[in-house]
Amino acid sequence: MEKNQSLHAYIKDELLTRIKSNKYKKGEKIPTELELCKDFNVSRTTVRAALNQLTLEGYLVRQQGKGTFVAEQKVSQTLSQTVKRYSDQVAVQGKKAEITLISITVVPANEILKQSLDVAINDPIQRVERIRKANDEPTQYEIAFIPWNIAPGITQQHAETSLYAALKDEFNIHIAKTTEHVEITLADERTCSHLKCEQGMPCFYIETIAEDEDGKKIEYSRSYFRGDKTNFVIERNYPMEEN
Repeated sequence: MEKNQSLHAYIKDELLTRIKSNKYKKGEKIPTELELCKDFNVSRTTVRAALNQLTLEGYLVRQQGKGTFVAEQKVSQTLSQTVKRYSDQVAVQGKKAEITLISITVVPANEILKQSLDVAINDPIQRVERIRKANDEPTQYEIAFIPWNIAPGITQQHAETSLYAALKDEFNIHIAKTTEHVEITLADERTCSHLKCEQGMPCFYIETIAEDEDGKKIEYSRSYFRGDKTNFVIERNYPMEEN
């Protein structure tokens, strides 16, 4: 155990190592609290604290009257440069992707949309509200805003397949660049109702601005990702400097 590391944090790390090394396999029941107490020679309170943390982070699932099980693998998405759609990224992980439209409405631009999309106050903006799922479990709740004059008449079919593909194929708009700001937030009542999680659960919150080749702002979106169901991969390339 590392110096200054609490006992329950040490046990959490050891259990996480067993999960990631596949000693405790996906869907498998792990030892009981009592068995873990004997294994680590610690109190039940200490073991329970470690299990609670792993459950909150989405590595374990507790089933009433049955025990504690290793959770399904989190859905991994790429934040670095990628041309793969959400469905393709999920498919290579052996999961079935689904996008469900909640609503499409036209709203007048407010001050935030004015700044984010370089539009005028009260310009018509399409508000597209969607949920992304993997194996029927909600992982992402998203609200996207696209000016009407850029892509008038976005449909349910556009929203439930690939919005960026629809912009390219139907409106001749190519998304050339996105700028994403990532934070950690806690699920509020609206978010948890869409993501089917408990209120206050940690979520990734990402604000995105998408631009075309000329730097024109095409879309502004806000997305909430379940922290226990998703993780992100960031890949960076470092070109060799010339002498």
